[in-house]
Amino acid sequence: MKRIINEMKLRLPADSRNEAVARSCISAFVAEANPTVEELCDLRCALSEAVTNCIVHAYRGREGLCYVYISARLYETREVTLEISDNGCGIEDIERARAPMFTTGDPTERCGMGFLVMDSFTDSLTVKSRPGKGTTVLMRKILAPVQGEK
Repeated sequence: MKRIINEMKLRLPADSRNEAVARSCISAFVAEANPTVEELCDLRCALSEAVTNCIVHAYRGREGLCYVYISARLYETREVTLEISDNGCGIEDIERARAPMFTTGDPTERCGMGFLVMDSFTDSLTVKSRPGKGTTVLMRKILAPVQGEK
């Protein structure tokens, strides 16, 4: 069994200003593993897409304060997992939503590439959703060994 060496949980209001907060937090969190610049950029980009999707799509038309939940774990195997979830509208057809160019937003403002971007910057991407209940995106990234370490 993989041993967790560190973990964090965040709850942020679903506000576009908090996308930068999420990126900064994951950068600080993963820094202890000494990732490459490319690995760090990959994680920041994937997380940013997931958080943006929550903010833009999950809470459309909902009144009141809504949240994005972020959980990150770092394992001794140099694996990083990111779980981003919401309690929003959910996704009726995950496969359709994962298709390039699909968007529930205004197609003149959104390109429909969010899941493709997340998938391209991580080693695995799992999406679970229940209409009316919310969505959880689980991403996994395996960091390269640090030079000089075994």
